[in-house]
Amino acid sequence: MAQTTVREPAVDEAQARTGPLRGLARLRRRRVVWLSALVGACGVLAQWVVNPPPLYFDPYYVWLGAESWPDVPLDRWPFSEVPHQVTRLGLVLPARLVQELLGSGQAAYFTVAALGGALFFVGCYLAVRSLFGDVAGVASALLLIVHPFFTMTNPYGVEVTWSAGAVLPDMPGAGLFAFGMAALVAASRREGRAQTRLLVAAGVCFGAAFLVREFVAFLFLAIPIYLALLRIPWRRNVTVGLPMVGILAANLIHNQVVWGDPLAGLMSAAGHGGESRDHVTRVLALRSFERAMADWHWMGWVFVAALVLTVIGWLVTRDRRLALCLVWFLVLCVPLTVLSGVIDPHNIKLRGWLLRYWFAVFPALLAGGSGALVLLAKRIPDGFAARFRLRTVVAPALAAVLALTYVVAAVRTVPLLPRDKAWNELRVYLKAHDGDMPVLWADRRLAQTATFYTRSMWGDVLWHGRIRDFEHSSAKLPPESYGQPMLFTRWRGQESQILYGYRPSAEAGWKRMWRSSDGVLEIWGPAK
Repeated sequence: MAQTTVREPAVDEAQARTGPLRGLARLRRRRVVWLSALVGACGVLAQWVVNPPPLYFDPYYVWLGAESWPDVPLDRWPFSEVPHQVTRLGLVLPARLVQELLGSGQAAYFTVAALGGALFFVGCYLAVRSLFGDVAGVASALLLIVHPFFTMTNPYGVEVTWSAGAVLPDMPGAGLFAFGMAALVAASRREGRAQTRLLVAAGVCFGAAFLVREFVAFLFLAIPIYLALLRIPWRRNVTVGLPMVGILAANLIHNQVVWGDPLAGLMSAAGHGGESRDHVTRVLALRSFERAMADWHWMGWVFVAALVLTVIGWLVTRDRRLALCLVWFLVLCVPLTVLSGVIDPHNIKLRGWLLRYWFAVFPALLAGGSGALVLLAKRIPDGFAARFRLRTVVAPALAAVLALTYVVAAVRTVPLLPRDKAWNELRVYLKAHDGDMPVLWADRRLAQTATFYTRSMWGDVLWHGRIRDFEHSSAKLPPESYGQPMLFTRWRGQESQILYGYRPSAEAGWKRMWRSSDGVLEIWGPAK
């Protein structure tokens, strides 16, 4: 089998103190830090460019839970509907900390979402870089940052998924796990205390990832295999496992103190599921990965192609790095697929056709795909490559054309996104009408997002009225809403319309009081 190491020989701390090695290690660390900062900054910039408004339902309940912590009653609405969202301490507690620093407004929400995105993109860079170098790592992270899966996130436009810009567990959980994998790979090139520190860091990252997203625990099942492929001694599993056990113990103690049940988080996650609103069969469940990548946007085929390349590359080269990527993918793919309806289509525990559930394996797919290309290219005979200038002309030109085509196809969708322009205009309108519009009705989705825009970016109240909501799937408006203003949008993306497509109009006794400049939001009031 091919060696896992790419550049660095295994060294211990004594060797690292010698002149040449010490200087080389310092330069390498600086380069990694600066490139990580660059990737993180690009991720934050991309979120600012697309800038979706704070979203409703799951992100909103996480935000409420953080604001209410430690008094989060899991047995009362709204937390009783989604207790698994507010028992994720790795998301709730950082959100509470940011709220304490920046207030509970949109600025704090943006910060928490940006930090989660940065964790994911930097984690991807570090994981791919640890296996196949900086060029592959940076390219993989940038590929993700501009991919429609991470830009088309606004349900008031043409959203594909909720990812960048949302306070949800998928990106930070996947990012922390990728950090842990990068630490494992780096540990395989160290000895002694240097290796111990990296293995402990990997365990901390894995434990923290579990606090953010519970089902990353499936990926923990293969930790002994990861270490075996990286040729790290078997006894070192204990070094990785101890900090994970410590984090789990702290989580159980917290749950006992706050909710009176140490297993509150695990039970709420295990109890999540049931009959799906989507059509589910065993065949469709078996196709969960392919559906998640292909059904939402055609550029999702990039990840399917990366998986195919990884398999081909491993079959040809038997490189242990590619084997590591495949194990990483399969150990999540199998349970995620099985729990999406293979066992019982009427009792869905995880919806594997939602692409954000696969974020945790994106670094593995991109590492495997890019690594396979590099390893297969090295198999081309030198004479043949030189004759046709494959490495000096053809390969660089082909890479440039593919990169340009990809970036153009990804970025051209961004100008079509509405950002949160309409919502900021609503904030200005509500502030100007504070006092003369005491009540505003809206469907529950609009109402939850609107709460952020009754306040300033920092959480100061600008409009002292009351938002009242109704279920968007109701057959008709509540009688008590008659004669009062209503916030309205024509839902785009995959969201269902309000009241089965109801739209206020002059013929129905309404008059339009306000409309955003982009036409996304409207306020309608009684005609008289």
